[in-house]
Amino acid sequence: MMDDAVVSFSAGSLTFLNCILAVVMFSIAIDLKPSDFRAFTKAPKPLIIGLMSQFLLLPVLTYLLVIVVQPQASVALGLILVAACPGGNISNFITHRAGGNTALSVSMTAFSTVGAILLTPANIAFWGSLYPPSASLLRSTQIDPVNIAITVGLMLILPLILGLTLNRKHPALTARLRKPLQWISMAIFVGFIVIALAANWSIFLAFAGGIAGLVIVHNALGLGGGYALATLAGLSPFDRRAVTIETGIQNSGLGLVLIFGFFGGLGGMAIVAAFWGIWHAISGLLLAQLMSRTQAGR
Repeated sequence: MMDDAVVSFSAGSLTFLNCILAVVMFSIAIDLKPSDFRAFTKAPKPLIIGLMSQFLLLPVLTYLLVIVVQPQASVALGLILVAACPGGNISNFITHRAGGNTALSVSMTAFSTVGAILLTPANIAFWGSLYPPSASLLRSTQIDPVNIAITVGLMLILPLILGLTLNRKHPALTARLRKPLQWISMAIFVGFIVIALAANWSIFLAFAGGIAGLVIVHNALGLGGGYALATLAGLSPFDRRAVTIETGIQNSGLGLVLIFGFFGGLGGMAIVAAFWGIWHAISGLLLAQLMSRTQAGR
């Protein structure tokens, strides 16, 4: 049973993963300036639509997918947890490659990261409780929303504040650090997932086939839902590309930290988050390549 499978992950490995994600978040934050946030106080609609797509639409679509497919409890909770995470750490890079509004993408990542302190544990608890098998799993694990909020804050908010501060005080230094740090941190992150999967290869092979299709559909729902909401809201193609990508690129690394830290490395959840981490990069880059063929109207 997938719900009984456990992915082995040492405490030292979890600490290392926390550090990697903090570095990834810091590499994004040094690309930010306070003016990036102030710009959207004058025209907040794209940002509001983007955050609604991230924290409301994607969880709703995920719940509907779970109700239709009726997966095992750990897989359902893995999908719900990934959908509850903030935007992924490669979304800004992919939005830039797609010719979308990178400033909007960066602001969405930053605001969703701050909002994740409250909204991530709330979405996990709410949507997870609506599907009886995952509700039972949630009760048995007894997760503490406060501890999840503290984990999210230390991993994401602290690096965000440090990166913003460094960029404001030493812009020349951050200009030199920005690209190398982003590429190095992402390479280490991908390598870490590969090593973790290799250490649990038998479990991954046993269950990944059934999960892969669900993750691909889930990711497509995120991208398609973000595009549809941005279109219905009347956003420009330039902004629409950012919202689409931000909704479909999730911080699956944070998801893995929460899974190993609060759910004991439950197999179905861990494989969902790990496969998300690989697949959303592939789908995002392919979509960016497609979008970049035409210039987005502003």
